[in-house]
Amino acid sequence: MNQSQAPSVRLKWFGIPKLLPYLKPYRKNLIYMMLLGALGSVIDISIPLFQRYAINNYITKGVTHGILWFALLYALALSIQVLANFFCFYHSGKTEMYVGRDMKRMSFNHLQTLSFSYFSQNSVGYIHARVMSDTSRIGSLVSWTLMDGIWNLFFLLGGAVIMLSINAKLALLVLVIIPVATLLSVYFQRKLVDYNRRIRESNSRITGNFNEGITGAKTVKTLVVEEKMQGTFDADAAEMKRVSVRQAHFRASFNALISFAASCALALVLWRGGLLTASQAMEIGTLSAFMSYALNLMEPVRWLVSALSELVAAQVNIERFVSLIETKSDVSDTPEVIQKYGDTFHPKKENWESLHGDIEFDDVTFRYPDGDVDVLSHFNLKVPQGTTVAIVGETGAGKSTLVNLVCRFYEPTAGQIKIDGRDARERSQLWLHSNIGYVLQTPHLFSGTVLENLLYGNPNATMEQVEEAVKAVCADRVIARMDKGYESHVGEGGDLLSTGEKQLISFARALLADPRIFVLDEATSSVDAVTEAYLQTATKRMMEGRTSFVVAHRLSTIQSADVILVVHDGKIIEQGTHSELMEQKGAYYRLYTRQYTEEMTASLYEELGNLRTSE
Repeated sequence: MNQSQAPSVRLKWFGIPKLLPYLKPYRKNLIYMMLLGALGSVIDISIPLFQRYAINNYITKGVTHGILWFALLYALALSIQVLANFFCFYHSGKTEMYVGRDMKRMSFNHLQTLSFSYFSQNSVGYIHARVMSDTSRIGSLVSWTLMDGIWNLFFLLGGAVIMLSINAKLALLVLVIIPVATLLSVYFQRKLVDYNRRIRESNSRITGNFNEGITGAKTVKTLVVEEKMQGTFDADAAEMKRVSVRQAHFRASFNALISFAASCALALVLWRGGLLTASQAMEIGTLSAFMSYALNLMEPVRWLVSALSELVAAQVNIERFVSLIETKSDVSDTPEVIQKYGDTFHPKKENWESLHGDIEFDDVTFRYPDGDVDVLSHFNLKVPQGTTVAIVGETGAGKSTLVNLVCRFYEPTAGQIKIDGRDARERSQLWLHSNIGYVLQTPHLFSGTVLENLLYGNPNATMEQVEEAVKAVCADRVIARMDKGYESHVGEGGDLLSTGEKQLISFARALLADPRIFVLDEATSSVDAVTEAYLQTATKRMMEGRTSFVVAHRLSTIQSADVILVVHDGKIIEQGTHSELMEQKGAYYRLYTRQYTEEMTASLYEELGNLRTSE
């Protein structure tokens, strides 16, 4: 929606019935909340009647006979009201927290089951808003808004009925103001919804500027664009301030007009009621009660129109939450597989077969879910257990496609990928993922200590096993340099460590899981020469006896691979061993010789620089 467009205040019921399953576990809380809210509203309605009785029977007559029982009854009513409000607030708060918690948990768990395509098509900020902001808004809607709605509806209807029963003509003078107040409320709420939307959009831009300024602090400083960043931030902040001030002015005008409508109702009561009282056709206590109702009936009208606008605005939150929960993964297990092997959160490990490591691409055709061109077409490849497959090509050529298919992050469009002779879809994703060690080009560590990150690979590993895995990949040298060793904190995303240190930790974590299939996705392309030497040693140890897929950046590191696949524009154009591909003098030959020349030239310049320094 364009920012200049005001959203239509129109209630659509899509999605609202779909919230009922999330409310069902707390239906008792909701029932208690509504009953207590109704009880509190009934007592609020009765207060002017107490006032009427006291004035007519005690104040105007100047007697006190029976006033003790009246005071006790009045105190009892107030006590019941206090208790009703207390427990109503208690159940409302409990419902809000529990419903919000359940929706957040369900959203997060559902996200764990979605395929990579969902995360590639939706930004982190978008997903974060679905899980946090939308669920919190819905939780508030079904608790506090519902509670307030019960109170205001009962008060509005009950007050109108009582006024009509006491004096219909005087009541109509008051009630005629309600349609006017309603029309005013509808008009102002349309504007306020528009202002609220624009404020949220401005706030989102400001939050984005904060995020870019913090995460990209080093880039901002090196490019010397602090002034530009500040200018952008100031412009967004000024826009938010301008819209917020206009919203505040508009809200103030709205409140003033509603107060004026209430004053008009009160003036009519005083005028007409005063005449009736002067002619002794109405008692003073009754006039006092009418005045109280006339003042208080405007608030429910204003609230109900405001709540309708909130419900219209919350419709977007409901639709987005329902849309997330109903999103189907592009990669999913069949009911038969789930019944035998379990799902992501309820695995039946007793039925899991051991994985040997034979992998076969059988007439595989693949197209990305959002693409219109086949990346692989009728591709065949047999990878016996213990084989090392290297995948090379220019940056952006599509080298990760094959490993994504092997890991079942995507499903083939046609054909089969067989694991140990069986279609991978005949067994669960969790079974396959539990047997894969995946090391990314940009390693990710979780917030916590080094030991906690290592144990993600195998939570049941002993300290001896941890130390053995760490030593095997030469990560022990990194940990030895840390102040607290294994108990050293790595920071958010591992930011307290260098890229090479994070990579060594991630190698050890993968090895600790003891997988049968290793995937190294350009794992050594972003580290220095010394760390790369460590990683090369670690890689050889890790791949011994295991089926391995290596997405390579430096071709000199994969000369011993059993099979090398050359990828160009998302398609495999050559395959063979290093010597076979060099003899063909095709794409691999050109890529290798160019890279070799670049490395030799860089090495020569480095030697010349060292000679000049020594002189």
